[in-house]
Amino acid sequence: MNDLNKTRGLVSSWRVINHKRPFHTTSARYATKNPYTVLGVGKQASASEIKKAYYSLAKKYHPDTNKDAKAKDQFSDAQSAYELLSDPKKKEAWDQYGAAAFDQGAGFDPSGGTAGGPFGGAAGSSGSQGFHGGFGADINFEDLFGAFTGGGRRSRGSRQSPFQEEILVGQNIEVQTNISFMDAAKGTSKDIHIHPFVQCKTCSGKGLKKGQSRSTCQKCGGTGTRVHFVQAGFQMASTCETCGGQGVVVPRGAECNTCSGNGSVRERKTVNVDIPGGVEDGMRLRVSGEGDAAPTGTAANPSARSTPGDLYVFIRVAPDSKFGRSGADVLYTASIPLTTAVLGGDVMIPTLSSEVRLKVKTGTGTGDKVTLGGMGMPKLGGRGNAAGDLRVEFKVTMPKYLSANQRTILEMLADELGDKTAKRMMNVGATRTSPDPSKPTIPPAPADPHKNEGFLKSAWHKLTHQHDESAGGSPQSSPEDERKGEAEEPKKAAGSGSG
Repeated sequence: MNDLNKTRGLVSSWRVINHKRPFHTTSARYATKNPYTVLGVGKQASASEIKKAYYSLAKKYHPDTNKDAKAKDQFSDAQSAYELLSDPKKKEAWDQYGAAAFDQGAGFDPSGGTAGGPFGGAAGSSGSQGFHGGFGADINFEDLFGAFTGGGRRSRGSRQSPFQEEILVGQNIEVQTNISFMDAAKGTSKDIHIHPFVQCKTCSGKGLKKGQSRSTCQKCGGTGTRVHFVQAGFQMASTCETCGGQGVVVPRGAECNTCSGNGSVRERKTVNVDIPGGVEDGMRLRVSGEGDAAPTGTAANPSARSTPGDLYVFIRVAPDSKFGRSGADVLYTASIPLTTAVLGGDVMIPTLSSEVRLKVKTGTGTGDKVTLGGMGMPKLGGRGNAAGDLRVEFKVTMPKYLSANQRTILEMLADELGDKTAKRMMNVGATRTSPDPSKPTIPPAPADPHKNEGFLKSAWHKLTHQHDESAGGSPQSSPEDERKGEAEEPKKAAGSGSG
């Protein structure tokens, strides 16, 4: 009985295994095509020739640019062929075993993938996933079509696309500088002190001692990635922690003593920055190539092209005591006396370069504005010598304290203008009391009402003929009395002479 159960267990196990790995023939539709034939190159073609051939086919058959019904399949075949030939292990397997290494579920996978070939992930895919699912070439279509138009991006030492040249770029440096309002208007130059990374002169940026060289990473075999197997036959790739994804390592003790293998060291440097006129507070100027040098010592290829980062200078403009600003326009508030605002006149207005005489119209009030064209800040990016405007706003200065004469004049002005609400203290317009006609008494000789009055008040009374009215109130002599007086004068003179 026990033997029978064991036999049944073995049969059951065989059935499970047989169910998982059935023997079958591969349909010609899914058979791996000869990658050399697809790309149109020979077996002795170099990596650059293979890349060039794929470059041409990808550009020709990409579904976004070629609407032919067969273009999608042709593009997929070209991509599969390039993915195979760009991997040294897969290319070696094809050259040695041919399509048998990838078809018929033979279980052979030079890349450590699951049975069914490295392209199993692409089978059954739909939509856009059909162009990258299961491929190990890490093809970035943005880089691909950027290369078609010459718009390849710069790399910071990461794994490069097969369609662009690797360029190592250093980090940018950001600093801040302060300038005055007038420097922002006229432009200036500033010395900026920085401590950027520069190429190590001892190792010329290689990060190695003289006579030393890098070696292949033993952990990842030079691939830069490590494959981890999980349950149900899945696998996961991660960046190799030993070489940081570079595929090569610097042997212990081979690092340059000056830069510690980084390929760059810090150095004090002074950069003269030209600040154009018209800059605003908070603007940022870029000085190309004055940033940190690229850390070529940590790159997989220290001899690759490299370029330093940029220097960014943040501008802070100090406020001015006289002027304000709105874009390219300069703002100025002109304080004028009350008399100038009422009567009009001329005032001197400061500008960014000198002073100008500005006419004030009669009746100017607080808040009235005048614009002087072309006397503002230079316009950045403007044509020629384009500049903003100087906008002048008037502010009428009101006196807080008045003398007796000033108050008298203002009260007279209020009377002339018919202002009934103004406060009176000098009683300029008060009328004199007339005598009561019912009383028979003869009034005494009237005193001069204009006696001891101030100069300004007396002048005003003369202008308004109040002196004449006072003079007209006294009794006037008749013509006969005048002739009689003239006749008496000679008699008095003669009498005095005979005596």
